[in-house]
Amino acid sequence: MKILFDTDPGIDDAMALLMLARDPRAELLGITTVFGNAPIDLTTANALALCERFGIDVPVARGAAQALERPPRGFPELIHGHDGMGNTGLQPARVRQAESLAAAQFISQLARRHSGELTLVAVGPLTNLARALQHDPQLVEHVRRVVVMAGAFGTHGHGGNVSPVAEANVASDPHAADLVFAARWPVTIVGLDVTHQVLMSTDYLAALGQDGAEEGAFIWDITRCYESFYNTRTGGGIYSHDASAVACALDASPFELRPGPVRVVTDGIAVGQTIQVHPGQKFPATDWDDIPAQSVCVAVDAPRLLAEFRACFVR
Repeated sequence: MKILFDTDPGIDDAMALLMLARDPRAELLGITTVFGNAPIDLTTANALALCERFGIDVPVARGAAQALERPPRGFPELIHGHDGMGNTGLQPARVRQAESLAAAQFISQLARRHSGELTLVAVGPLTNLARALQHDPQLVEHVRRVVVMAGAFGTHGHGGNVSPVAEANVASDPHAADLVFAARWPVTIVGLDVTHQVLMSTDYLAALGQDGAEEGAFIWDITRCYESFYNTRTGGGIYSHDASAVACALDASPFELRPGPVRVVTDGIAVGQTIQVHPGQKFPATDWDDIPAQSVCVAVDAPRLLAEFRACFVR
């Protein structure tokens, strides 16, 4: 599967990138960076450093430094560390450099080069995808599908993680998310409803660190900071956010998908909330009318996903 990876590395982003690089089902064609888990300079530097360290030979294009309309927000150093990699001191790339083309133009160019074949996997704020749509409205005709780690729809009791209703990637740029979800291309939304069901326990991560060669040891190291944040929520271990989106892009069969148009609240106390009209629901004229149905993940076979992730690194 031909994939462009839009990312804000970030610990869980690094894990998802390594999965894409090692899973034989994926043909990674390029990486675009965005602000989110860290400022754009740092997320781009981390993407280049990861590619150089692990021999991921694909172009990296720098993307958006801030949201389409909302003012800049702070960055989650408590979760990802001051370096975005759990304070592990990832060495900067010595050779690799970002492409001269900006992310939005890079996305458009790659999609047209591989028209009908390219899957966009986005695991940060959706600003680059929104800018690409603004730059190239016909982009929807060339992209095979879009898979995003974003949103929270309240199933299984899972609300937001930056407010009672908002997930971080969507809240970082709600206008971009609303534009992406309303576009006429197929979007699969892998949100907290399922990622909070996929728990990588401390023992799972330790075994990966011991048996997963260089990548496994690296994952163990960077998740020490990440797990220290999540411990009060999980009782030990971390949620598998971005790797779950990668898994869904490669094979959606472990997920239960619910169709229906999705809109994003862009102002007020519920800013960043993702709201789907469920199948069969009828309302008077609303802002969901004439919006294409998208697919929201509402259940997942978590043991299968955990086994697939481990299989990428442990032979």
